[in-house]
Amino acid sequence: MPSTTVIVLGDHPPPEALLSALHSMDAELVTGTLAGLLSGPVEHLPEADVLLAPAEVPGESVRAAVRRLRRWAGAPIVVVWTVADFASLEAHVRLGHDYLVPPFLPALVSARLLSCSERAELGRTLQEADARAALVSYEKELEIGREIQAGFLPEALPVPDGWEIDVRFRPARQVAGDFYDVFELVHRRRLALVVADVCDKGVGSALFMALIRSLLRHTAEQSGLQHLVAAGRAGSSRRIPVVGATPLLNAVTATNGYLTRNHLRQGYFATLFFGVLDPVTGSLVYINGGHNPPLLLDADGGRPVALDVTGPAVGVLPDCVYTLGYAQLNPGDTLFVFTDGVPEARCPDGSFLGDDHMLELLALPPSAPPRTGKDVLDVMDTAVRRHTGTAEQHDDVTMLALHRPRAARGPHAGRRAVA
Repeated sequence: MPSTTVIVLGDHPPPEALLSALHSMDAELVTGTLAGLLSGPVEHLPEADVLLAPAEVPGESVRAAVRRLRRWAGAPIVVVWTVADFASLEAHVRLGHDYLVPPFLPALVSARLLSCSERAELGRTLQEADARAALVSYEKELEIGREIQAGFLPEALPVPDGWEIDVRFRPARQVAGDFYDVFELVHRRRLALVVADVCDKGVGSALFMALIRSLLRHTAEQSGLQHLVAAGRAGSSRRIPVVGATPLLNAVTATNGYLTRNHLRQGYFATLFFGVLDPVTGSLVYINGGHNPPLLLDADGGRPVALDVTGPAVGVLPDCVYTLGYAQLNPGDTLFVFTDGVPEARCPDGSFLGDDHMLELLALPPSAPPRTGKDVLDVMDTAVRRHTGTAEQHDDVTMLALHRPRAARGPHAGRRAVA
């Protein structure tokens, strides 16, 4: 095989003596034009060890062509030739270009071009080594980011007596935009549950995940014990005091305000479900900010009930209004909260798992045995994995199940009310 590949500018052909010397050394000659090297599609550019150009071609034009070649397959060594224009040749030499001058004896041309070929190969080797080192450094930084992000997820969940909480969290990449959180509020009288999905994937969304999670938790925990009089069931005129609703509203509105004041230009936002549970009664007050509606699964079976969206995603609209939604979890009921990585899981042909199929999987026939929250997550996790199959996971998958076992039935339990 030829040891050296040479790009010869067809619009500036070299002298016959130089061409004969190139053929005698069995070099592979690739014809190109300066215009093609400067403006043609990058994927059509030739790979070569040497770019052979006449001295009268401007040095900056040659350097521009080399920059494009470098991005595609590594930079060739520039060799300029001349018969009489030594002033132009000197300008090229000052730019670091090699040269050939008469007589174009085969042995001299061969030695010069083979030396250039070795230098080009060394340059490619160093470029590959630099790329590998950069990749190792990037992977190390990603691993550090993954470890830091893992610290933002709760190591253990505070689970009240008479309740069960199960979570599945599967990032699509080393760092994720999804997150979940469970923490106590109002002197441990209420339990906050958050599942959120920051737009996009990768490092940028992971940074905003950490910011949004911290803002939500800190604001909610610092809001203290306050009461809020709010509307009950949609369309109802009765008004009820709700303990825990003020920290909920403060956390979501303050986080939205901070993001829209300071980070609107970055274009990151998050959909979220933030619920506050009264573990004694099973009542739940929540805000659903543009998130996939969580599903309330009745202990007695039937089609799951979707909890309403009560406002936009956080970080999109300044000074927007969030309203409260209400639900009741009775003994045997399960609340299933998830991100869009579940219904939008893709099979190898690109089709989604879909909301309708999710509802079919979660609907429990009346004669079926009771199902725990862990059972619900097992069913959905298996469905997502089977549907995805050999396809790449395109989005983070996060699922949280809040389950109230039947043994927890007490005097405060009532029937469900969803606004």
